[in-house]
Amino acid sequence: MTTDWRPTASLETLRERARLLGEVRAFFAERDVLEVETPVLGHGGSTDVHLASLSLTATTPAGQERLWLQTSPEFHMKRLLAAGSGPIFQLARSFRDGEVGSRHNIEFTMLEWYRPGFSLDGMIGETTALIRAVLGPELGNETGPLRRRRYRELFREALGFDPFTVELDALRRIAGERGGLDMEDAPRDDCLDLLMSLVIEPGLGREGLDVVVDYPATQAALARHHRDPEDGAWVASRFEVYLAGLELANGYDELTDVEEQRARFAEDNAARKRLGLTEVDIDRRLLAALEHGMPSGSGVALGMDRLIQLALDRASVAEVMAFATPSC
Repeated sequence: MTTDWRPTASLETLRERARLLGEVRAFFAERDVLEVETPVLGHGGSTDVHLASLSLTATTPAGQERLWLQTSPEFHMKRLLAAGSGPIFQLARSFRDGEVGSRHNIEFTMLEWYRPGFSLDGMIGETTALIRAVLGPELGNETGPLRRRRYRELFREALGFDPFTVELDALRRIAGERGGLDMEDAPRDDCLDLLMSLVIEPGLGREGLDVVVDYPATQAALARHHRDPEDGAWVASRFEVYLAGLELANGYDELTDVEEQRARFAEDNAARKRLGLTEVDIDRRLLAALEHGMPSGSGVALGMDRLIQLALDRASVAEVMAFATPSC
């Protein structure tokens, strides 16, 4: 008799998961941040070339329409911000095709929150406070000091070159050697992403919480840009938080310029076309919300399953989910 009907997490683990989700809600309730729920389906998806959105055909009042399962609740939440919601958070079901492994699942829980008026530094402080609160007094106190690491400094230390100025041919060669792949025609960011994931990320968050800042401007996604004080190069106004080699959170000084956002969507889809990837419908309602006016501030997306995995010392995210994708 087959046993694949069984949950991938034990019932004891699911009780602990529920307790930790309660800790998250209590954390934001103390700070007067409103919990919201937004749709998992939208008329637009993520155009990011590094994300694979899932879509379906649905019967709506307009007829047969393609709708997109959201890779995060970001677009809908930004529409709420533009409508005057104030600070908001959500524990959202999110979907990314092809992402299955010890740290990934096609369907997962994303904790996302937005703070109008918050600086990126303020969001770093709140994000690390939340992580420590979820880990609890014992583990939270063992996370050690918070270290702020600049993206280009990490590459200099680990690989001996500046990722902003290294020649592309040399970068492709190094990425190919380290990754054991043919990177002869790879774009610059693909080479950097490969080296970041294989060489740098495994060592991050081993002596405390590491916050990586000042990513290349080409990796800004939906964040603003600012000048690197070192040489004036444009860098992304975003951060990522790492613990025990795991990326837990990604924070942005949120882009509010509608024309810049429109241009980035178009650039993403052009890149998708060059790479032979499916073009993704642009969320015109998000653009309308930005045109109406979204308040300046910062936002964070945090992989809740990964954080629970760390808090409960489990080997994979499947062990903290009732049913992981292969057995759903």
